[in-house]
Amino acid sequence: MTARTRHYYEILNLQKEPFSTTPEPAFYYESKEHKECLVRLEISLRLKRGLSVVLGGIGTGKSTLSRLLLRNFFKTINDYEFYLILDPTWDTEYEFLKYLIKLFNISAEANTSTECKNVIKHFLFDKGVEQGKTIALVVDEGQKLTSPFIEILRTLLNYETSEHKLLQVVIFAQPEFLDTINEHPNFKDRIATGYMLNPLNKMDTVYLIEHRLKRAGSDPDRKYFTADAYELIYYYTQGYPRKIMTLCHDAFIEMIRQDKAMVDEEIINALIKSSQFLYA
Repeated sequence: MTARTRHYYEILNLQKEPFSTTPEPAFYYESKEHKECLVRLEISLRLKRGLSVVLGGIGTGKSTLSRLLLRNFFKTINDYEFYLILDPTWDTEYEFLKYLIKLFNISAEANTSTECKNVIKHFLFDKGVEQGKTIALVVDEGQKLTSPFIEILRTLLNYETSEHKLLQVVIFAQPEFLDTINEHPNFKDRIATGYMLNPLNKMDTVYLIEHRLKRAGSDPDRKYFTADAYELIYYYTQGYPRKIMTLCHDAFIEMIRQDKAMVDEEIINALIKSSQFLYA
């Protein structure tokens, strides 16, 4: 930690950065919206229903939810194996299938797309039937999935026993992925759980900020934002968590620069005037 960073924390009476935009489960605030989404996903996975899709705008917390989903299962269930795809972009169907073989740590040779599918099929049957394991594939940035890769996932979701699917797929994507889904009715029909993740309301916006400050080690007797500042933060961000984090972080920097004790209405308005494109 540099001297300047240490000085920043000392001024604010904090131990950590409260408004990081990285998906940190430790700083997760469980709004009603996020809690309901997680519960639905966990039920779908436990019942081995196959395909779940979560749609949400940029900065609504999809990546954080994906990490929390993995963490919750690792803590409570030992017979699930999770595999995470962060950037689902490949040039060919074969490249995607080879990627899955490597991701699943399968040692068998496969030189064509058909061979790859057979290898993955045998892997899923071995894990799901012989070993009693459940394989779950979590895809972030799902809106990047194009038709060939949608069709591959549809094929893999066809592998099942008489009781359940052998592969569980959870896709987190931006709302435009709905257009892709509608273009593939056979894929859409396989969605067992769907959820639209909405931004936070005004109350949850305030609770989110206060929760993150508390997790960062804030002084419980200190107020960091005025009531008017909270109103403006919600008004300008419309409850999108990533925008809230960016605006609050910049507000702290400006508060320190102006040598103020709290973030007030003047600071928020000045930031919006100078850099509105960051928060709109």
